[in-house]
Amino acid sequence: MKQIFHKIPFVISLLAAVHCPAQQTNSVLLKNVTLIDGTGSEARRNIDILVQDGKIAAIQTTIKDSKARQIDLTGKTIIPSLISAHTHIGTLKGKTSTAENYTRQNVLRQLKRYQDFGVNTILTMGTDRPLIFNGFIDSTQAGFLPGARLYSAGYGFNTPETSPASWMNLLLRPTSADQVPGLMSDLAKIKPAVVKMWVDDHGGKAEKIKPEIYKAIITEAHKKGIPVASHLYNLEDARSLTESGLDIMAHSIRDKEIDADLLKQMKEKGVAYIPTLSLDEFAYIYSRKPEWVEEPFFKAALEPGVYDMIVSQNYQDQVKNSPDFERNMKGFNIALKNVKKIHDAGILVALGTDSGAFPIRAQGFSEHLELELLVQAGLTPMQAITTATKNAATVLKIDKQYGTLEKGKAADFIILTASPEKEIKNTRKIESVWKDGKEVSKGPLK
Repeated sequence: MKQIFHKIPFVISLLAAVHCPAQQTNSVLLKNVTLIDGTGSEARRNIDILVQDGKIAAIQTTIKDSKARQIDLTGKTIIPSLISAHTHIGTLKGKTSTAENYTRQNVLRQLKRYQDFGVNTILTMGTDRPLIFNGFIDSTQAGFLPGARLYSAGYGFNTPETSPASWMNLLLRPTSADQVPGLMSDLAKIKPAVVKMWVDDHGGKAEKIKPEIYKAIITEAHKKGIPVASHLYNLEDARSLTESGLDIMAHSIRDKEIDADLLKQMKEKGVAYIPTLSLDEFAYIYSRKPEWVEEPFFKAALEPGVYDMIVSQNYQDQVKNSPDFERNMKGFNIALKNVKKIHDAGILVALGTDSGAFPIRAQGFSEHLELELLVQAGLTPMQAITTATKNAATVLKIDKQYGTLEKGKAADFIILTASPEKEIKNTRKIESVWKDGKEVSKGPLK
């Protein structure tokens, strides 16, 4: 007993050392960096950034702090870590996408993959499973678990199919509008960040959710203060959904070019737009070998076995001979035109990719490809970066803490070895990823 009490002063002093700022430096001073802050402002050069206790304490031309650990970043560029506002997680494993793959270990592995690619926050869109709704999500957001922070739409609303795909077997499938209030009350118990619904007949191959049902979904979600995001494809569905109060279009309009009337309505009603251009490119691009297919940055994002599958002649022929091939190519080109029109109209465009739903949509790489495709559509690299930072944070309603690099906000950022101001592909030149003021990754290739 004497020995135990004899050790108490040592334990107390050790705890004091841990909590006493005078004895431990929680400050990092990043020197001489080019800063792209995510607000849409021009890059600032030769900037110092002081990070304290996980937040940005100061951004100035010159900062002096003798107690802070200093890192010289001359020639380097810092951008905010990326936020992907449309993903899926947990169901991928190898070349499969199933409910059986949805384990804690698999979800954590994929959260780490997103983070390695500089994506520190994701929103999963409606295909999650019970294991993440018992403290897991909160733990990722609080930083108690490694990898990207997780936000979820819970269980999405879809049509009453008799044989739903295995990993979508928990979707809510009302047959009438009067079933929606009860289903929404149950969904609200798991506190989804948004409500997701599917409004699409997949080119005439499936039943489309009825307007009276999706209008009830929007009404009931709004009663509970939850925004609604919709999978969609067609212009007229987008118009009707906008009139019904939709908050977020979770995919591009791909059947027709958008008209001035819908642009006006979306702007007036504050509808956000997540174009998922990478999904549309993935739908046809593997009919050949795309220019990035041999890049290590792409290969690092793939599940085992997927690379060999997509470069095989058999798979390329399968994609090329698909009855949807021409429709997919046309849809992609229309999506490029629409996102430019929507962005130019002043409507909020946020980055999302639908990565993780199927093996060909590589988690992490898709987000960087999406930036490239936004530039291909006509946005500037700086505008594209804003979709993945400030705008995506706004969609998730976390913009007071994340999305831009400003004093008082979380020190979430990527250090790049080259600036993406003029060449958007430079977002792939990751030296390190930081979350809450700490370096958490050296990128996917290290």
